Amino acid sequence: MDPMNSELMNWDSAYKQEGAFAGPPPWNIGEPQPELAALVRDGKVTGEVLDAGCGHAELALALGAAGNTVVGIDVAPTAIEAATKAAHDRGLSGNVTFVCDDITSFTGFDGRFNTILDSTLFHSLPVEARDGYLRAIHRAAAPGAHLFVLVFAKGAFPPELQTKPNEVDEDELRAAVSKYWVIDEIRPASIRSHKPEFADMPAGAMPFDLDEKGRLKMPAYLLSAHKQG
Repeated sequence: MDPMNSELMNWDSAYKQEGAFAGPPPWNIGEPQPELAALVRDGKVTGEVLDAGCGHAELALALGAAGNTVVGIDVAPTAIEAATKAAHDRGLSGNVTFVCDDITSFTGFDGRFNTILDSTLFHSLPVEARDGYLRAIHRAAAPGAHLFVLVFAKGAFPPELQTKPNEVDEDELRAAVSKYWVIDEIRPASIRSHKPEFADMPAGAMPFDLDEKGRLKMPAYLLSAHKQG
């Protein structure tokens, strides 16, 4: 998989802190994204859960600590190793399992998951890989399963950046997801991030509000959908 505008974003190097960023990846905020944590608090995450593109898996680990059974899948071996170690260290190995695989083509979980969470993965895929991804997670979903996608909105990053996520507008997101899923809602949301440091980042870019922890609050959408029962 070659995400980030089909550019040379090497996910494993990013997690080794050897890649495009100086220091840890900016999406590693040490806790679940608040938009998704709110879904958990509201009881909308039920049954067996897939954390798609789990990374260091703070979302999966938080769900495991709350008693959910979770599988996290990510293409980066370094992220999967770190997540597996964290699950062991926190005594969660019985609840949370991590698999190193390509989320756009993985198999072996047909009809299994009741909830699928995409915490900032969708915009990291090449546009041409979206269909395979949506088809793969649909195959892994149980009838009636719920899908939640937190994705950067168009305009989240300066347009002149050569290496940036594949942000979406609402129509683009709806058209892609509705091929496989029944969309219930798409609403404005925010993604928390440390400020990314790209080599071609213009001075004064990313003029977004900060949250109470000093992190960027970047424009996003939260999509809710379900699999036809």
